[in-house]
Amino acid sequence: MAVNSIESEKKIKDNNEQGSIKIFATSKGLNVVKSPVKSMILSFLKENDMSFEEIVKLTGKSKSTVSAHLTALSKEGIIESRHDPKDQRKKIFFISSRFLGNLTPEKIEEQEEQKVDFLVKNLLNQGNPFEFFRLMFHTLRVELIQEGINIDPLLHQVGIRIGQAFYPKLQDEDTDKILDNLAQFWQDNGLGRIEVESKDPLIIRAYDCFECELLPNLGSSACALDSGILQTTFSAHMGREITVEETKCYARGDKYCCFVIGP
Repeated sequence: MAVNSIESEKKIKDNNEQGSIKIFATSKGLNVVKSPVKSMILSFLKENDMSFEEIVKLTGKSKSTVSAHLTALSKEGIIESRHDPKDQRKKIFFISSRFLGNLTPEKIEEQEEQKVDFLVKNLLNQGNPFEFFRLMFHTLRVELIQEGINIDPLLHQVGIRIGQAFYPKLQDEDTDKILDNLAQFWQDNGLGRIEVESKDPLIIRAYDCFECELLPNLGSSACALDSGILQTTFSAHMGREITVEETKCYARGDKYCCFVIGP
């Protein structure tokens, strides 16, 4: 996929996310953020810690408006602040709670509804426990999406935990060997089949994807669980923070899932 295409899709996704309702887990319990301005501020803070002046500039709102929202978010336990090491008179704001997901209603096209019906009907015909669970997982996820509940952040966190648990069995100093181990792990656990498309940059393709192959066309990537596993595995292997961007996905109408792995 061309860089411009990736950037364009990310911009659209970011714009949609800024206007969505956000759910955070705080020390005081679940907090649902409905305010468009608060959602915009939190979208920026998810990317980087920021000063008051930076937030004002990015949101395009008045200082008094931004100040009021930051105060409210602080009282709700969603964000905190620290002194700017370069200027003790200023504060740096950051998210101190756990982001659980967005509430953004998704309309599934009529022809894609047939896939949803297929999932439900085939639940009744399964004698294979693994396949039953797979269909049930997809059915549940589609219903949540239709209700506007995006659980990708939670799935990503689960993927990170799985990666942490399994990395000792996958690790190897040789990158080729760890790729082989990862492919075997994917196959042994019914996650699908993975192939290496490129080593520089590192790009991995996933076929028969457990996480998204049976989902209807959502128009966006849906492999948050797999991304979490890959992120943890290669961050540990390379000894630095690694990001994983999914540039192709069955849930976008592609013929396979594709993950670009890099710093």
